[in-house]
Amino acid sequence: MIRSLFFVIRIASAWLLGFFLATLLIAGLFGGMQDGPPLPFVLIFCATMALVVTGAFSHLRRVRLIAGQVDAATLANRQRRQVEIPFEAGEAFDLVDAAIRELPRTEEIESARDSLQVRAKVQRIDPYSNKSPSRYNPLSWLGNKRNQILATVTPGEGTGSLTLICEPESAAWTDWFKVDDGTNLENAEAITRAITRRVAERRRSEQAKAAQTVTEKELTVAKLSLLHAQVEPHFLYNTLASAQYLTRSDPQRADEMLGNLITYLRHSLPRTEDSLSTLGEELERARAYLEILQIRMGARLQLQIDVPEALRGMPFPTMMLQTLVENAIKHGLEPKPGGGTVWILARTNDQGVAVTVADDGQGFSAGSGGTGIGLKNVRERLRLAYGNAASFAIVANFPNGVAATIVVPAVADEGPGHA
Repeated sequence: MIRSLFFVIRIASAWLLGFFLATLLIAGLFGGMQDGPPLPFVLIFCATMALVVTGAFSHLRRVRLIAGQVDAATLANRQRRQVEIPFEAGEAFDLVDAAIRELPRTEEIESARDSLQVRAKVQRIDPYSNKSPSRYNPLSWLGNKRNQILATVTPGEGTGSLTLICEPESAAWTDWFKVDDGTNLENAEAITRAITRRVAERRRSEQAKAAQTVTEKELTVAKLSLLHAQVEPHFLYNTLASAQYLTRSDPQRADEMLGNLITYLRHSLPRTEDSLSTLGEELERARAYLEILQIRMGARLQLQIDVPEALRGMPFPTMMLQTLVENAIKHGLEPKPGGGTVWILARTNDQGVAVTVADDGQGFSAGSGGTGIGLKNVRERLRLAYGNAASFAIVANFPNGVAATIVVPAVADEGPGHA
């Protein structure tokens, strides 16, 4: 209360002093006022002082409504804010510039990105009539009827420090005689709120993206696990049954079959989420699988492998080579009365490394058709692991059979997920 009263007295005293000096000036010009000031002068003085005191109380009331309190900082016509923005300076500048441009009645905006400064003018209106201040209001007689904004961003270590100044477009000495009805306080608060809102929106967006990334990663891992499970070999029970039979009729071959099965299972153990297998490991798994089948199929199955040693350490998705080998056996050679040969080849090309599994079986005949789920899974897992950096193609082999080729980058890409 005392602060509010002192503020009103200060404004009234400034105007009283102004009238006193004006009286002295008039007396000097017109040879004195022996009978006192003329009545019109007195009436103008009284009316002006009434409007000044009323305007000062109105300013107090409005400042209290905006800030919730009245003190020297909130009552001032010139407002200064220091805001730390948790973005690098260029990004912080863009945020500040957008916040100022959204302020109502803003005009003459000068944005200098190199110096990280924004200047703007804001039309001042009477907060109770939504019009420019009346020309009959003595508190608006001095200076321009606009406010101005100066925003400067200072670069920091990954942050931007904003210095915001909102003030009347008039000299500082006029603050003794007039008030701004809290308009600069309102502008400073509005810009600060806009910055806070934009920072909060950015944080929420980042949190939502992070949560979405985690969710997508979990879904991708789950999907890969499902696809992996779908392409697991279906011959395990048949192999164990064959081994059990051979233990009675041919123990040596049973031991060989079980050794190959152990090799196959060792390479089929679950891997950590983000690790790829290697072409060499996948080749060992496929070789073990085919050698088991050679024991079962005998001379009907031949195997030829041409994979350079330098390519065997290359990262390669798990179970994909196995899927192509299984398809060659189940849909190519097993239905063919005389059996045939499976070739596994690896070569480098412009896109990366091409791994081909070919056979001279029945080819794309109606009798060898499967469900297609294995090849569909290969395409889907390649997409999840490498995006557009990998490819898969399956064509007819000459003169008989099918050739399926997987092309992956020579170095494992950071794709949407890992196979």
